Amino acid sequence: MPIIRFLLPFMLSFFTIKAAESTLTISSHYCSNSSTFSPNSTYHANLNRVLDVLVRDAGADAGNGFNFTSIDGSSSEAVYGSFMCRGDVSRKECADCVKIAALEITQKCRMTKVSFLWYDQCMLRYSDTNFTRKMELEPLLGGYNEENIEQPDEFMKLLNETADHAAREAAQHPARMYGHRGAKFDQEKTLYTFAQCVPYLSKNDCWKCLRNATSSLLSLPKGKIGGRVLLPSCFVRFEIYPFYGSSSKGKVHFPLKISAAILTGAVGSTLLLCTIVLLRGRRRRVLRRENESSIEEDPIGNSTKQISELNSLQFDLRTIEAATNKFSNNNKLGEGGFGPVYKGTLPNGQEIAAKRLSRGSGQGVEEFKTEVELVAKLQHRNLVRLLGFSLERDETILVYEYVPNGSLDHLLFDPELSGQLDWSARYKIMVGVARGLLYLHEDSRLRIIHRDLKASNILLDADMNPKISDFGMARIFNTDQTQASTNRIVGTYGYMSPEYLMFGHFSAKSDVFSYGVLMLEIITGKKNSQFFASDCEEGLLGYVWKHWSNKTPSEVADQALSNAYSVNEVIRCMHIGLLCVQDDTEDRPTMDSVVLMLNSESISIPAPQRPSFFFPSKKNKPAPCVLNSDQSTSKVDQSNGKITSLWSATDSGSAEPEPR
Repeated sequence: MPIIRFLLPFMLSFFTIKAAESTLTISSHYCSNSSTFSPNSTYHANLNRVLDVLVRDAGADAGNGFNFTSIDGSSSEAVYGSFMCRGDVSRKECADCVKIAALEITQKCRMTKVSFLWYDQCMLRYSDTNFTRKMELEPLLGGYNEENIEQPDEFMKLLNETADHAAREAAQHPARMYGHRGAKFDQEKTLYTFAQCVPYLSKNDCWKCLRNATSSLLSLPKGKIGGRVLLPSCFVRFEIYPFYGSSSKGKVHFPLKISAAILTGAVGSTLLLCTIVLLRGRRRRVLRRENESSIEEDPIGNSTKQISELNSLQFDLRTIEAATNKFSNNNKLGEGGFGPVYKGTLPNGQEIAAKRLSRGSGQGVEEFKTEVELVAKLQHRNLVRLLGFSLERDETILVYEYVPNGSLDHLLFDPELSGQLDWSARYKIMVGVARGLLYLHEDSRLRIIHRDLKASNILLDADMNPKISDFGMARIFNTDQTQASTNRIVGTYGYMSPEYLMFGHFSAKSDVFSYGVLMLEIITGKKNSQFFASDCEEGLLGYVWKHWSNKTPSEVADQALSNAYSVNEVIRCMHIGLLCVQDDTEDRPTMDSVVLMLNSESISIPAPQRPSFFFPSKKNKPAPCVLNSDQSTSKVDQSNGKITSLWSATDSGSAEPEPR
């Protein structure tokens, strides 16, 4: 009878959990087609050896749920591999999962040199480069349960809280790097959330990775009963059933005598495990400090590194000339502030965008170095990816991934094309740009201020995912730095914040201002610079504020949307956009808050104030506008004289040349 009493609840719990898990069974995988190997090659043999080692180590007595190994690390045929099991699973469950994954990954990803495979209980990956020296946010995998939950707003609010708690717990416990949280949603349902990082990450990198994962998780379709976001360096998952072992539901309560015996053995095992983990953790930390010291101690902007150290990214000029048909006008995609951009095709078939620095442009060698060194270190789905560069025969060229839908302004401000951007696409663009800025401001290794965010610097891929581009004017802040000043005002009229245009003060809040202008342009379909004549005195910000105050948002939304949009979402986005363009930097939200406000309708938003910088009184009526459309959207590089604010009659600023 005691045995039956023990087994019965265990079996019921087991089958209940398995039945629930069957409603959302995801085995995600990613196979990079950028690099492949041949059957029976040296790489193939090395890969098989790596997988064998990982399977063996997963089942070893000393296994702790993670291992990294490599074969021929110094050769061109090197293979690096690792597995990570969910922090709560047993050694046997971990070993079984890794064994199955090692067989499956070569079937899912045939002959590719970079592959990932995720199961519920483990992740297995391999690559031809060492991936343990950095935090990786791509590829992003995941999914969600199609079933909806009642009271989705309340559920999303609770999910935000539990995900944050789980992420903080994971980041604060480097010995195990996972955390979880269960919270009662209603009388029948409990929300369970789990977060975990790979153990070679620092606390800060773990926290940054999980913040990115959580942000993506919250942007999944609202009100689903389960979902997950899987990144190479971390993952977050939630369900309304206890899928991890430490949840209160589904626990097995052992009789006292059995518990005592297990506890005695567990204490001994735990002490042994802790010793192993501490020793391994110490070794990893030492190796990580050695590998990353040059990066941490030599940030961009105060760097002594030379472009010669980025040889792996250097293209032969002849290759670029051949790809672009010698920079043929037929291949020209457009003209940026620093020169023309050409489409090209490399010998392997990959499409590129080659940015050719004009000799007469404002971007010199230092700005070119900034863009190369900066973008090469950035990895985010909402930032354009740098493939390489060329410095030959007086040519300075940046080679980027080709983004097929071009720049946002090309679609947004063309009456014949703007219909392609429905409200869903516009909302997706606003969220994506916000995530990209959040990464630059807080989640990348360095704090980066873009300084030239605008519609023409937002590129759209085949799925209308936005990618921030053009980092030639970006500035790098130290981790404890919040603002800086300059006498050389660079940027684009209409997007520059008042404190920057007038006094040269810039910070993350300067980018927030530019983002707010961009949001209002996306909502209205109107270019900030196109407000002239009678509208000139109010500008785009005044135009939106007038309709916000009059509660007539339908008159603000772009007519190209044909009323096919959510009025509540338009109002909410207007609200957020107006907050971002507040005069006082303290009144503007951080990008962290913006992402949160965009992803959750339950978050309360402060009331905006009238952007008075654009509303002089009648007594101080502004001077007539003198900018035409071309002038107002041109780059500003005020280094040879004084500049008077064109946005205010009573406030003017001046800028003297900044020492070069």
